[in-house]
Amino acid sequence: MSTATVTSARSGQVLADLVPASRVRDAALVLGGAAFTGLAAQIAVPVPGSPVPVTGQTFAALLVGTTLGARRGFASLAVYALVGMAGVPWFAEGRSGMSMPSFGYILGMLLAAVVVGVLARRGADRSVWRMAGTMVLGSAIIYAVGVPYLALATGMSASAAIAAGLTPFLIGDALKALLAMGVLPTAWKFVHKR
Repeated sequence: MSTATVTSARSGQVLADLVPASRVRDAALVLGGAAFTGLAAQIAVPVPGSPVPVTGQTFAALLVGTTLGARRGFASLAVYALVGMAGVPWFAEGRSGMSMPSFGYILGMLLAAVVVGVLARRGADRSVWRMAGTMVLGSAIIYAVGVPYLALATGMSASAAIAAGLTPFLIGDALKALLAMGVLPTAWKFVHKR
């Protein structure tokens, strides 16, 4: 990689921008991000007492937003949501449609992908601690949409929705943040060494 490319990588690019630009590239990245999220959603562990399972879906959505940037990240998660709403069973636990109580988390992922994508373009994915903050903020956005939706969809009180749709997932989210803290800054270090 040339010095010019490394320099430009430091100023306002996300990892996906390092792939030569074309419409085909963007379409492939968007579709690949949707497919990656759909596959990660199949890693699902039921949580006793909660209609929301622990999945790889939220981690994938935040990773897609961070590596693709706000525009492509949103497009990717929109494809994921629309295709799942149309009946493809690639939401968590092989579900589809929008009548499930956990659909609000998918809507939250759309917004979170935009926010983490904007932060990544400003360099938040290049250091361990900034990446940690990015993951925490992205997760908070997902919960800010998902938990109220869960309460409305199930008739739960706010405290019951928090107990069923937030509290059981905090340890898993911390582990996902640790993984992202290692993976993305390491990827940038590798890019800068080339």
